[in-house]
Amino acid sequence: MMFAPDFASSFLVALLMGLFSSLHCIGMCGSIIGSLTFSLSPEIRQDKKRLLPFIFSYNAGRITSYGIAGAVMGLFEVLITSPLGEAHGHRFLQIISALIMTGSGLYIAGWFPRFAYIEKLGVYFWKKIEPFGRKLIPVKNCKHAYLFGMVWGWLPCGLVYAALALTIASGNVFQSALTMIAFGLGTLPAVMGVGIMVSVLTRLASNQRFKQMVGLIMILLALFAAFPSLNPMAMTNLHAMHS
Repeated sequence: MMFAPDFASSFLVALLMGLFSSLHCIGMCGSIIGSLTFSLSPEIRQDKKRLLPFIFSYNAGRITSYGIAGAVMGLFEVLITSPLGEAHGHRFLQIISALIMTGSGLYIAGWFPRFAYIEKLGVYFWKKIEPFGRKLIPVKNCKHAYLFGMVWGWLPCGLVYAALALTIASGNVFQSALTMIAFGLGTLPAVMGVGIMVSVLTRLASNQRFKQMVGLIMILLALFAAFPSLNPMAMTNLHAMHS
């Protein structure tokens, strides 16, 4: 199946965004996984092999919610591009998403703390669904962990919103959902690792030079979002389409 070059670019950028931004979110996500972990029985908490399926189920639920949010943004893309025309509307959304991603990169690096205000966009919705997550504590099985993750996947987060800004220019509802799933998969190594090697990841996340490096990488990814043809993955797809 051949995807459009713009989608190939956004998919790769979203994956890298998740990978490089997830360590910055360990403080927030780590506390949530801590609540999940400490609600389990001591026998499960002390056995990493038994704990791992619960952490995985939580993250699977979280990524499911990301995919749903991406699909919703895909619907918005249709509504926004219709008045402007597909070509002009899509280009407009690319520029907007790149600006938001640049803001997230500056935020991660510590150069634009006011970017955190974007999280207020989801506060109202979060207040409506957060009680459902609390009702699942203590988590009794992997199904509850999955549902817990689905609820907490809607936690207001500026970096998730930056990824959503990228998905709105992915092409259609299906591709927007896949782009957000790619972002979620990018966060998986760090967030899964929180439950296993908390101290190492926390030290890395608090290292200012590391955060600045990640912020600069995010700004580079924003450049890819604004100009998808610069992305090696997109150029490979273009070459395949013309050969």
